[in-house]
Amino acid sequence: MQVTIGIKHSSRELSLETSASHDEVLEAVAKATTEPVTLTDDRGRKVFVPAGSLAYVELGESEPRRVGFGI
Repeated sequence: MQVTIGIKHSSRELSLETSASHDEVLEAVAKATTEPVTLTDDRGRKVFVPAGSLAYVELGESEPRRVGFGI
């Protein structure tokens, strides 16, 4: 799933591909009021965003769309 994180006072955003579910990502973001957001991408890299710097989180589709005429 594609996750995009916006950070306050920064013109760039963080994008990562993770195998975590929507619920796991939302749980990590919900805790962000007291704790930093920590996510691991598919390559094993960890992303750490301090709670006060979090501007927004955008979650992609959990299943990629099919392309073509396959059944």
